Amino acid sequence: MSNFNISPKIIWKFFFAGLGFVFLFFLLIRIGLFGKLPSFEEIENPNSNLASEIYSADSVLIGKFYVNNRSNVSFDQLSPWLEKALISTEDKRFYEHSGIDIFRTFKAVFTLGQDGGGSTITQQLAKNMFHKRGGGIITRVIQKAKEYVIAVMLERRYTKEEIIAMYFNTFDFVNNAIGIESASRIYFNKQPKDLNIEEAAMFVGMLQNPSLYNPNRNETFRKRCEERRSIVLRLMRDNGHISNAQLSELLMKPIELNFHPESASDGLAPYFRQTLAEYLKKWAKENKKPDGTSYNIYTDGLKIYTTLDTRMQKHAEEATVEHLRNHQKIIDAQFRSGWNPWKKELGQKILLSACKNTPRWRNMKAEGMSDDAILEVFKTQKNKMTVFSYNGMKDTTFTPYDSVRYYKSFLQVGFMVMEPNTGYVKAWVGGPNFNYFKVDHCNTQRQVGSTFKPIVYALAVDNGWSPCMVVTPGKVTIGNWSPRGGSGGPQTLKHALTKSDNQVAAYITLKFGVSAIIDMSRKMGIVSDLPPYAPISLGASDITLSEMMTVYSTFPNAGISTKPQFLVRIEDKDGNIVQNFTTEMREVLSDNIAYKMVDMLKGPVGPGGTGGSLRGRFGLGDIKNICGKTGTTNNNTDGWFIGFTPQLVAGAWVGCDDPILHFLTTGNGMGAASAMPIFGKFMYKAYNDPKLKKLKKDMDFFIPSDAELAKNVCSGDEVETDIYNSTVGGNTDAVEENYDTEYKF
Repeated sequence: MSNFNISPKIIWKFFFAGLGFVFLFFLLIRIGLFGKLPSFEEIENPNSNLASEIYSADSVLIGKFYVNNRSNVSFDQLSPWLEKALISTEDKRFYEHSGIDIFRTFKAVFTLGQDGGGSTITQQLAKNMFHKRGGGIITRVIQKAKEYVIAVMLERRYTKEEIIAMYFNTFDFVNNAIGIESASRIYFNKQPKDLNIEEAAMFVGMLQNPSLYNPNRNETFRKRCEERRSIVLRLMRDNGHISNAQLSELLMKPIELNFHPESASDGLAPYFRQTLAEYLKKWAKENKKPDGTSYNIYTDGLKIYTTLDTRMQKHAEEATVEHLRNHQKIIDAQFRSGWNPWKKELGQKILLSACKNTPRWRNMKAEGMSDDAILEVFKTQKNKMTVFSYNGMKDTTFTPYDSVRYYKSFLQVGFMVMEPNTGYVKAWVGGPNFNYFKVDHCNTQRQVGSTFKPIVYALAVDNGWSPCMVVTPGKVTIGNWSPRGGSGGPQTLKHALTKSDNQVAAYITLKFGVSAIIDMSRKMGIVSDLPPYAPISLGASDITLSEMMTVYSTFPNAGISTKPQFLVRIEDKDGNIVQNFTTEMREVLSDNIAYKMVDMLKGPVGPGGTGGSLRGRFGLGDIKNICGKTGTTNNNTDGWFIGFTPQLVAGAWVGCDDPILHFLTTGNGMGAASAMPIFGKFMYKAYNDPKLKKLKKDMDFFIPSDAELAKNVCSGDEVETDIYNSTVGGNTDAVEENYDTEYKF
């Protein structure tokens, strides 16, 4: 039997050869032979999707635009218990190594991972940020080596505290909660800095496998999460962060979530955020980052600061729902009484078109089914479903056709609030419920009715007519058109506006011409197409609520038309200002003319006005100055009310998406009944909110240049009686076409 001897020299050769191989292997990893590693620049600026955050004027996060619902926080914004729990559980020597714990690595190799892995927090961060698990044993060895290299690079670029923050920021806690900021808010409705011991321990426990330890899934998963949390708490005790007494107490506590799921449509002001998104997507295409690429609102982590006030927004949303909950009952009662416009030919066409726009119809069409066959299924196949109602969700059985008809029969709403002097939008409600009705009615064109008349009167006053001037229009005829409504008898302009007299509005049109009215409309902020015919004076035009807000801002803002502005500034993810935004303004009237119009517009909400019940009905008697105008269109299809105080302009539209649906009586469909209550309810809530101290009930409107107007708006004007015959003379260019249709507004 021979002896097998290996000389020490050979052993040392093998040792150094092994070291050389390891060195060469890591060198090849570093230069990218086995796949590209992140550059130092990428390490400094990791390419991860960051949600853009939307903030209100009162500094509340009201929503996000995101691919991944992730927002970064710094180390000082973390609860100290998060750090203690993480280090105790994942990497006890975190502050002692430089990214790789040699002791844990060799221990993991020799025990084959039975006593835990050898990855440090920094290595885990490297894996989370720059590559994922996958492949066979060789691929895993290469990936592990990459983790080592990237971990060292991270340690060279960041402090230990920054690495901990980055680790929590990049982890996916499931339930659409990527990063600790989103997770804290979704699971506990807290900021990360406010997490207590057991909450921090739960999140650290989830790091091992967030799907397996998902506390919101069911009771089995919650118990599993509690068991994992207990392990973390014991490790925190072992590392001296909590006492035995604390541990005993904490182990007895169940997981108590305050779960707030988040999606793009959840949260405050969803219609506003939808409009904001559309605007910002266009903005992003037109604005470049320093590297020349376009901004992406879903991945660039922008901070978007808006003008919205969350307190006013809540009051606006409450006011609209409170009113629509009651007013919808009128439409429902009309259906129960036998009224059903859906049975008419036009109604059938509308419903069929709506059915064809559903995903279900399109899917069946893609499968090769004919329209007739699909319609048969839509009308006969019943399904159990949960549907929206103003009294909460309700279970029912509907065919797809029934469902389309059900949702088509709801009243819709548009309601906006803005400051007249700044144009800052304070509240924006585009519909009754964003999850079920996506159309934003602040931006849809609807016939505006008599809310258009202040433009007509402003034209007259701007051309020298006094609010106290008496006119006797009689029955006005322009071409073949004669408006209904109004006495046409002797009355002042102010009285005519108070009563919304159609004859006087038509008379002004006769005197100054349709083209002059359109010119004034354009100056005051209307950009929608305006028909060049006489009924325009009574509101026979489709205009958006947003445009009408611009018009009405002119009066309390001393003659300066102010376009609604909803953005203040945008910052990049590092806090650098990308753009500041300013309000678009235009001087339209002199302050004296605007003051006269303000005085005239007090009439419609005063005694005998079309909105005369406003103060008493909604408890607004202690607000010193309120102005406003109602509007009602043909067949009571559209109801409007736009009003203002010295500090706020607010406008409401109410109606159904399809004009075939309407109120059967003017008492229910007129603007004072269908739209004004939203204004009234909102103003009561806002002006009585102790948190809105800026709103003053005793505030006056601006002081005009002509100080005498503040004493008497008709001071210096003799009360005149117009002597022109209403059917002849005057400005005949108003008669550009003949109309046989009678318009009632």
